[in-house]
Amino acid sequence: MSGPPDVLVIGGGLHGCSAALQLALRGARVTVIEKDHVGRHASGVNAGGVRRLARHPAEIPLAEESMRIWRGIADLVDDDCGFRVSGQVMIAENEAELAQLRDRAALVQGLGFAHEELIGADELFAILPSLARHCCGGLIARGDGFADPARTTRAFRRKAESLGVSFREACRATSLRHAGGSWQVETSTGTLEAEILVNCAGAWAGELAARLGEPVPLEPIALMMMVTERVPPFLEPVVIGTGRPLSFKQQPNGTVLIGGGHRAYLDIAKERTALDFARLAASAATVCDLFPGMRDVRVIRGWAGIEARMPDDIPVIGRSGTEGSAFHVFGFSAHGFQLGPIVGRLIAELVTDGSSSLPIEPFGIGRFADRPA
Repeated sequence: MSGPPDVLVIGGGLHGCSAALQLALRGARVTVIEKDHVGRHASGVNAGGVRRLARHPAEIPLAEESMRIWRGIADLVDDDCGFRVSGQVMIAENEAELAQLRDRAALVQGLGFAHEELIGADELFAILPSLARHCCGGLIARGDGFADPARTTRAFRRKAESLGVSFREACRATSLRHAGGSWQVETSTGTLEAEILVNCAGAWAGELAARLGEPVPLEPIALMMMVTERVPPFLEPVVIGTGRPLSFKQQPNGTVLIGGGHRAYLDIAKERTALDFARLAASAATVCDLFPGMRDVRVIRGWAGIEARMPDDIPVIGRSGTEGSAFHVFGFSAHGFQLGPIVGRLIAELVTDGSSSLPIEPFGIGRFADRPA
């Protein structure tokens, strides 16, 4: 990249890297500011679900288009990112949960989408032969899957760098101001300046939004994951719980990755997490109830990644309501990984064209204008 940047992206997670890449593809000069290192928090340690299943209706058009990008991800970033189409299945443990899934399938189909399909017990057990027999059906998205989150974030970074994007790591944004038609961002390593600002700061994005005069009720959270020792292949799709929190998949190397939304203890000021072993035990008990063959499998590691949740569990995507040359991308509420490729493209469209090719009105920051931060 020659000359000063046109765009400063604050935050080096997947969404920051994706926005930077897409802006560079459109000829913009971009600098990414990251206070730690790229992919340090949620983007590098999440479950890697590439999921359309069970999304908020407003997210479905974005998830559908993002899935089209995922199917050709190597064409975009020169790496397949470990992407695998395995299918994802929400399981019902009783008739009440099955009724919920039936209503969900009808909702999605009524919106004109066909990726979610209700299945009965016979097909469920054919797909998941090791599943406990008290389960009675499920909701499947056969074209969903998973990828390697750390590998994906690195691939987006490498491709962006190949197009001239500059990454400033260990570079914390400490203050910002808009004057003379440009943004001046003071950082721990000096001052940076650009015409456009993109806030992709994850759990810290609320601080930047507040500096722009639009505080939001963002909640930093730390979700826990566990991984087991390697076991022989027994599971193809990703399994999601309906009544109990669960995200469960076997990785290509044989280990089993277990999540589902249980939270760790979080000290956001110190950027530290501590595992809640009682909640991990509850998660392990759910796994054993649903997959009895897991009872003697050892857990070898647990961790938590820091991310941001919004009260309505959908992200903030779009132009600032107070500054026309600033944009927000944050608050993905534990399900932003699959959306990374399309959200980067939509932000690049907003910056370069002034509009987006998909509807993003439900994600506007203005929806929180009357709520206390």
